[in-house]
Amino acid sequence: MRTGLIAKKLGMTRVFNDAGHHVPVTVLQLEGCQVVAQRTMEKDGYTALQLGAGTRKVKNVTKAQRGHFAKAEVEPKAKLVEFRVGEDALVEVGAELTADHFVPGQHVDVVGTSKGKGFAGAMKRHNFKGLRASHGVSISHRSHGSTGQCQDPGRVFKGKKMAGHMGDRRSTVQNLEIVEARADEGLILVRGGLPGSKQGWVLISDAAKKVAPADVPMPAAFRMPGKAEEVAAPAPAEAPVEAADAAEKGEE
Repeated sequence: MRTGLIAKKLGMTRVFNDAGHHVPVTVLQLEGCQVVAQRTMEKDGYTALQLGAGTRKVKNVTKAQRGHFAKAEVEPKAKLVEFRVGEDALVEVGAELTADHFVPGQHVDVVGTSKGKGFAGAMKRHNFKGLRASHGVSISHRSHGSTGQCQDPGRVFKGKKMAGHMGDRRSTVQNLEIVEARADEGLILVRGGLPGSKQGWVLISDAAKKVAPADVPMPAAFRMPGKAEEVAAPAPAEAPVEAADAAEKGEE
Protein backbone atom coordinates (compact mmCIF):
# COMPACT_ATOMS: atom_id res chain seq x y z
CA MET A 1 0.00 0.00 0.00
CA ARG A 2 1.54 3.26 -1.20
CA THR A 3 1.27 6.72 0.23
CA GLY A 4 -1.08 9.34 -1.12
CA LEU A 5 -0.46 13.01 -1.96
CA ILE A 6 -1.64 16.39 -0.70
CA ALA A 7 -2.63 18.70 -3.54
CA LYS A 8 -4.37 22.04 -4.01
CA LYS A 9 -7.42 22.31 -6.24
CA LEU A 10 -6.92 25.01 -8.89
CA GLY A 11 -10.19 24.60 -10.79
CA MET A 12 -11.63 22.80 -13.80
CA THR A 13 -10.83 22.87 -17.51
CA ARG A 14 -10.85 20.43 -20.39
CA VAL A 15 -8.31 18.58 -22.51
CA PHE A 16 -8.65 16.73 -25.78
CA ASN A 17 -7.83 13.04 -26.18
CA ASP A 18 -6.39 11.31 -29.23
CA ALA A 19 -9.85 10.94 -30.76
CA GLY A 20 -10.47 14.68 -30.52
CA HIS A 21 -13.08 14.38 -27.79
CA HIS A 22 -12.91 16.86 -24.93
CA VAL A 23 -12.47 15.47 -21.41
CA PRO A 24 -13.52 17.57 -18.38
CA VAL A 25 -10.73 17.55 -15.80
CA THR A 26 -9.93 19.05 -12.43
CA VAL A 27 -6.44 20.54 -12.15
CA LEU A 28 -4.54 19.74 -8.96
CA GLN A 29 -1.19 21.27 -8.04
CA LEU A 30 1.48 19.94 -5.72
CA GLU A 31 3.04 22.62 -3.51
CA GLY A 32 6.12 21.18 -1.89
CA CYS A 33 4.55 17.89 -0.78
CA GLN A 34 7.30 16.47 1.46
CA VAL A 35 7.71 13.66 3.97
CA VAL A 36 7.85 15.24 7.42
CA ALA A 37 7.92 12.13 9.64
CA GLN A 38 7.70 8.34 9.60
CA ARG A 39 5.51 6.14 11.78
CA THR A 40 6.96 2.67 12.27
CA MET A 41 5.58 -0.46 13.85
CA GLU A 42 8.40 -0.68 16.41
CA LYS A 43 8.03 2.89 17.67
CA ASP A 44 4.38 3.83 17.04
CA GLY A 45 2.54 0.54 16.59
CA TYR A 46 1.55 1.26 12.98
CA THR A 47 3.21 2.17 9.68
CA ALA A 48 2.49 5.51 8.06
CA LEU A 49 4.02 8.60 6.50
CA GLN A 50 3.29 12.14 7.64
CA LEU A 51 3.24 14.49 4.66
CA GLY A 52 3.25 18.27 4.62
CA ALA A 53 2.32 20.66 1.82
CA GLY A 54 2.23 24.39 1.23
CA THR A 55 4.14 27.01 3.18
CA ARG A 56 3.47 28.80 6.43
CA LYS A 57 5.11 31.80 8.07
CA VAL A 58 7.42 30.90 10.93
CA LYS A 59 5.77 33.48 13.21
CA ASN A 60 2.47 31.61 12.86
CA VAL A 61 3.95 28.25 13.89
CA THR A 62 4.11 27.10 17.50
CA LYS A 63 7.44 26.30 19.11
CA ALA A 64 6.64 22.59 19.20
CA GLN A 65 5.83 22.59 15.48
CA ARG A 66 9.02 24.52 14.73
CA GLY A 67 11.01 21.79 16.42
CA HIS A 68 9.08 19.13 14.54
CA PHE A 69 9.81 20.72 11.16
CA ALA A 70 13.41 21.50 12.13
CA LYS A 71 14.01 17.85 12.98
CA ALA A 72 12.84 16.87 9.51
CA GLU A 73 14.86 19.75 7.97
CA VAL A 74 11.85 21.05 6.04
CA GLU A 75 10.13 24.44 5.97
CA PRO A 76 6.94 24.88 8.03
CA LYS A 77 3.98 23.42 6.18
CA ALA A 78 0.42 24.70 5.93
CA LYS A 79 -1.15 21.23 5.78
CA LEU A 80 -0.14 18.03 7.61
CA VAL A 81 -1.71 14.65 6.87
CA GLU A 82 -0.82 11.03 7.65
CA PHE A 83 -1.19 8.23 5.10
CA ARG A 84 -1.11 4.60 6.16
CA VAL A 85 1.45 2.68 4.09
CA GLY A 86 3.02 -0.75 3.97
CA GLU A 87 6.42 -1.39 5.48
CA ASP A 88 7.88 -1.64 1.97
CA ALA A 89 6.47 1.78 1.00
CA LEU A 90 8.25 3.98 3.55
CA VAL A 91 10.01 7.00 2.06
CA GLU A 92 12.94 8.89 3.55
CA VAL A 93 12.14 11.99 5.61
CA GLY A 94 12.63 15.17 3.59
CA ALA A 95 11.82 13.58 0.24
CA GLU A 96 9.57 15.65 -2.03
CA LEU A 97 6.88 13.66 -3.82
CA THR A 98 6.27 14.45 -7.49
CA ALA A 99 3.21 14.39 -9.74
CA ASP A 100 4.30 11.26 -11.61
CA HIS A 101 3.53 9.31 -8.45
CA PHE A 102 0.29 8.52 -10.33
CA VAL A 103 0.23 7.32 -13.94
CA PRO A 104 -2.35 8.14 -16.65
CA GLY A 105 -5.23 5.70 -16.68
CA GLN A 106 -4.89 4.89 -12.99
CA HIS A 107 -7.92 5.18 -10.69
CA VAL A 108 -7.69 7.16 -7.47
CA ASP A 109 -9.82 8.17 -4.49
CA VAL A 110 -9.99 11.88 -3.65
CA VAL A 111 -10.97 13.32 -0.26
CA GLY A 112 -11.86 16.98 0.24
CA THR A 113 -14.08 19.36 2.17
CA SER A 114 -17.27 20.15 0.28
CA LYS A 115 -18.46 23.71 -0.28
CA GLY A 116 -20.57 25.15 2.52
CA LYS A 117 -24.16 25.94 1.50
CA GLY A 118 -25.40 27.31 4.79
CA PHE A 119 -28.86 26.41 6.13
CA ALA A 120 -30.83 24.46 3.51
CA GLY A 121 -34.27 22.91 3.39
CA ALA A 122 -35.02 19.21 3.01
CA MET A 123 -35.61 19.43 -0.74
CA LYS A 124 -32.22 20.95 -1.48
CA ARG A 125 -30.30 19.13 1.24
CA HIS A 126 -31.72 15.60 0.80
CA ASN A 127 -33.40 15.80 -2.61
CA PHE A 128 -36.90 15.42 -1.14
CA LYS A 129 -39.88 15.59 -3.49
CA GLY A 130 -41.84 18.03 -1.37
CA LEU A 131 -45.59 18.14 -0.72
CA ARG A 132 -48.37 18.35 -3.32
CA ALA A 133 -49.07 21.61 -5.09
CA SER A 134 -52.80 21.43 -4.36
CA HIS A 135 -55.51 19.31 -2.66
CA GLY A 136 -55.25 20.58 0.86
CA VAL A 137 -51.61 21.70 0.99
CA SER A 138 -51.09 25.39 1.61
CA ILE A 139 -47.97 27.42 2.39
CA SER A 140 -45.83 24.32 3.23
CA HIS A 141 -45.24 22.94 -0.29
CA ARG A 142 -41.46 22.56 0.26
CA SER A 143 -41.64 21.13 3.77
CA HIS A 144 -40.30 17.66 4.62
CA GLY A 145 -43.58 16.32 6.02
CA SER A 146 -44.00 14.18 9.11
CA THR A 147 -40.93 13.55 11.23
CA GLY A 148 -42.12 11.36 14.13
CA GLN A 149 -44.99 9.33 15.57
CA CYS A 150 -47.98 9.94 17.84
CA GLN A 151 -47.53 7.70 20.90
CA ASP A 152 -45.15 4.82 20.18
CA PRO A 153 -42.30 5.63 20.46
CA GLY A 154 -43.44 9.25 20.35
CA ARG A 155 -40.13 10.84 19.42
CA VAL A 156 -37.96 11.73 16.46
CA PHE A 157 -35.22 9.20 15.70
CA LYS A 158 -31.64 10.38 15.60
CA GLY A 159 -30.31 10.91 12.09
CA LYS A 160 -33.71 11.87 10.65
CA LYS A 161 -33.26 13.73 7.38
CA MET A 162 -34.43 17.26 8.01
CA ALA A 163 -33.50 20.84 7.17
CA GLY A 164 -30.14 22.02 8.49
CA HIS A 165 -26.57 22.97 7.68
CA MET A 166 -25.54 21.73 4.23
CA GLY A 167 -22.02 21.15 2.95
CA ASP A 168 -18.68 22.01 4.59
CA ARG A 169 -18.11 18.33 5.39
CA ARG A 170 -15.47 15.76 4.55
CA SER A 171 -16.41 14.18 1.23
CA THR A 172 -14.85 11.28 -0.68
CA VAL A 173 -15.14 10.52 -4.41
CA GLN A 174 -13.91 7.10 -5.50
CA ASN A 175 -12.58 5.59 -8.72
CA LEU A 176 -11.63 8.79 -10.53
CA GLU A 177 -9.30 8.45 -13.52
CA ILE A 178 -5.93 10.15 -13.85
CA VAL A 179 -5.85 11.80 -17.28
CA GLU A 180 -2.37 13.31 -17.13
CA ALA A 181 0.48 13.84 -14.68
CA ARG A 182 2.95 16.65 -15.42
CA ALA A 183 5.91 16.16 -13.12
CA ASP A 184 7.83 19.20 -14.38
CA GLU A 185 4.90 21.51 -13.59
CA GLY A 186 3.66 19.64 -10.52
CA LEU A 187 0.16 19.25 -11.99
CA ILE A 188 -2.24 16.30 -11.90
CA LEU A 189 -5.31 16.25 -14.16
CA VAL A 190 -8.18 14.15 -12.80
CA ARG A 191 -11.25 13.34 -14.87
CA GLY A 192 -14.48 14.86 -13.50
CA GLY A 193 -15.27 17.11 -10.58
CA LEU A 194 -13.88 16.99 -7.05
CA PRO A 195 -15.30 18.18 -3.72
CA GLY A 196 -14.21 21.55 -2.41
CA SER A 197 -13.66 25.07 -3.65
CA LYS A 198 -10.74 26.53 -5.53
CA GLN A 199 -7.50 26.75 -3.55
CA GLY A 200 -8.78 24.02 -1.24
CA TRP A 201 -6.66 21.06 -0.10
CA VAL A 202 -7.51 17.54 -1.29
CA LEU A 203 -5.98 14.14 -0.56
CA ILE A 204 -5.29 11.76 -3.44
CA SER A 205 -4.55 8.07 -2.95
CA ASP A 206 -4.70 4.83 -4.91
CA ALA A 207 -8.26 3.59 -5.42
CA ALA A 208 -9.30 1.13 -2.72
CA LYS A 209 -11.65 -0.76 -5.04
CA LYS A 210 -9.37 -0.91 -8.10
CA VAL A 211 -6.11 -2.71 -8.77
CA ALA A 212 -3.25 -0.29 -9.31
CA PRO A 213 -1.34 -0.61 -12.62
CA ALA A 214 1.90 -2.53 -12.60
CA ASP A 215 3.95 0.49 -13.73
CA VAL A 216 3.22 2.73 -10.72
CA PRO A 217 6.40 3.88 -8.94
CA MET A 218 7.27 1.91 -5.81
CA PRO A 219 7.54 2.96 -3.08
CA ALA A 220 6.82 6.42 -4.55
CA ALA A 221 7.93 8.97 -7.12
CA PHE A 222 10.10 11.50 -5.26
CA ARG A 223 13.26 13.55 -5.30
CA MET A 224 15.57 14.72 -2.55
CA PRO A 225 15.83 18.54 -2.52
CA GLY A 226 19.35 19.92 -2.20
CA LYS A 227 20.98 16.58 -2.93
CA ALA A 228 21.89 16.82 -6.59
CA GLU A 229 23.75 13.95 -8.13
CA GLU A 230 27.48 14.58 -8.34
CA VAL A 231 28.79 14.04 -11.86
CA ALA A 232 32.47 13.09 -12.05
CA ALA A 233 34.51 15.43 -14.24
CA PRO A 234 36.14 13.70 -17.21
CA ALA A 235 39.87 13.06 -16.85
CA PRO A 236 42.11 15.19 -19.07
CA ALA A 237 43.19 13.40 -22.22
CA GLU A 238 46.83 12.30 -22.12
CA ALA A 239 49.06 12.99 -25.08
CA PRO A 240 50.20 9.92 -27.02
CA VAL A 241 53.57 8.56 -25.99
CA GLU A 242 55.03 8.82 -29.49
CA ALA A 243 53.97 12.47 -29.85
CA ALA A 244 55.45 13.27 -26.45
CA ASP A 245 58.78 11.65 -27.36
CA ALA A 246 58.88 13.54 -30.66
CA ALA A 247 58.22 16.81 -28.88
CA GLU A 248 61.03 16.15 -26.41
CA LYS A 249 63.49 15.33 -29.24
CA GLY A 250 62.51 18.51 -31.10
CA GLU A 251 63.22 20.59 -28.01
CA GLU A 252 66.64 19.01 -27.63
